[in-house]
Amino acid sequence: MDTDSPRTYIEGDRTMKARQNGIVQPLLTDLYQITMAYAYWKAEKTSDHAVFDLFFRKNPFQGEFTIFAGLEECLKFLQNFHYSDSDIEYLRATLPSTIENEFYRFLRNLTASDVVVYAVEEGSVVFPRIPLLRVEGPLIVVQLLETTLLTLVNYASLMATNAARYRIAAGNHMTLLEFGLRRAQGPDGGLSASKYAYIGGFDGTSNVLAGKLFNIPVKGTHAHSYITSFTDFAELKTTRLKHAVTGEEADLVTLSRDFRAQLSQLLLNTDPNEASDGELAAMISFAIAFPQGFMALVDTYDVLRSGLLNFCAVALSLNTLGYKAHGIRIDSGDLAYLSCRARETFVKVAQQYNLPWFANMTIVASNDINEDTILSLNEQGHKIDCFGIGTHLVTCQRQPALGCVYKMVEINDLPKIKLSQDVGKVTMPGRKNVYRLYGADGHALIDLLTRSTEPEPQVGEKVLCRHPFQESKRAYVIPTRVEPLYKVYWKNGRLTDPLPDLKQVRQRVQESLKTLRQDHKRNLNPTPYKVSVSGGLYSFMHDLWLQNAPIGELS
Repeated sequence: MDTDSPRTYIEGDRTMKARQNGIVQPLLTDLYQITMAYAYWKAEKTSDHAVFDLFFRKNPFQGEFTIFAGLEECLKFLQNFHYSDSDIEYLRATLPSTIENEFYRFLRNLTASDVVVYAVEEGSVVFPRIPLLRVEGPLIVVQLLETTLLTLVNYASLMATNAARYRIAAGNHMTLLEFGLRRAQGPDGGLSASKYAYIGGFDGTSNVLAGKLFNIPVKGTHAHSYITSFTDFAELKTTRLKHAVTGEEADLVTLSRDFRAQLSQLLLNTDPNEASDGELAAMISFAIAFPQGFMALVDTYDVLRSGLLNFCAVALSLNTLGYKAHGIRIDSGDLAYLSCRARETFVKVAQQYNLPWFANMTIVASNDINEDTILSLNEQGHKIDCFGIGTHLVTCQRQPALGCVYKMVEINDLPKIKLSQDVGKVTMPGRKNVYRLYGADGHALIDLLTRSTEPEPQVGEKVLCRHPFQESKRAYVIPTRVEPLYKVYWKNGRLTDPLPDLKQVRQRVQESLKTLRQDHKRNLNPTPYKVSVSGGLYSFMHDLWLQNAPIGELS
């Protein structure tokens, strides 16, 4: 996987370097896209011009909003879209021998230079049926883009949405760290999870490569194996640490054992003999390696009888030498209860030794945390400062796929509609524009799809908004603000504007979420957000529906 190779692409009139995953290439597609391309070519449809919409039909996680992500990767793919010599050789060996050589020469020269892409801004809140991308261009090319665009948008948007939901559940005061690389669906899934968790609102990742590639803050402590690798103090080859200011050395083992004895008698009501010497030795070793910001895992043996006591002893020893410990991580047990006991202990130590900062040390909790776990912990009054979340976040266990689709809506200026007995699968034909209409309270009120030839809705003017399929559901809206959701991002073989960086997309997510009412974002029984069509699009769509629907005969 060539994730580290820079690719050059044009951004307006300037050239920049961009990282692109080496596996994202034209052959990352379904076979039928290429067989269709040959059939189009054979039918002499190389000059046909098509329009496709990429959208989804239902919000994930039983919620009522979705975060759009993956646009940057789609645009990188377009810039680098071409079939290499080795691609052509592989296709020759794989496809039927009846395929003409001229078709392979045609494929070899294909690029996305004649494609135009309209899109919603990455990081925006979006809803079912709103086309996230409108892709226009030569039929064969835009057909060949389908599978790759879907795979770049589907997981990215699902992951960003999952992360945003965790952020809403935890609150803005909580630090959220993504710990999911080891549980992710392979290396590419792990990297994508780290990137889009950060976009969705997480503060950092344990994934070092993601930190390098995407400039995401990397965080971590140590594993239980580090604690269990020590049995007693005799294994410590180094026990002395220099004072942070004076440089004078002191023996950390002696200091820690003395503090442990004091703490067990004065504060913690524990027998120091119950605490593990091997655990204390491991913490001393780690503190010598990382005296600044020392953080330790305290649940290897017993949080209350061993881990917490040993940590506080080492933290006080570090304080004696001019360093401040950072906190603890709890990876098992009753997280609400243990976090409260840990906070009580920190407060007692702070008061006993006149160290106010000690009371505010960080408590990190991990252990298979999901959205419901966070909500339950909130109800229990936990004292956790940071959640480290892995499996449920990166695998999106509550819903493993978003279900984006890519449907033709126009060819050679002729609108197209796909019909289905399932009304939810009927497509909206033709080029469309999308607007977000805001109400008097400043919140987003409704999204409106219109035909591209219709005028833009105006602030203060009455707009008819109709349900796409239910004739009786309609309402007038007088918007206080109208936000066009589409921008042209790709035209004439280049980006039309510079793309935002990851931090800007991350900020866009939070700004976009603020435009929604709280009842749209709540975890339990959220209020559906309305997506409507204009009167003109409604009439046009239903007229085309009747024209294409076969008329049955009763006998």
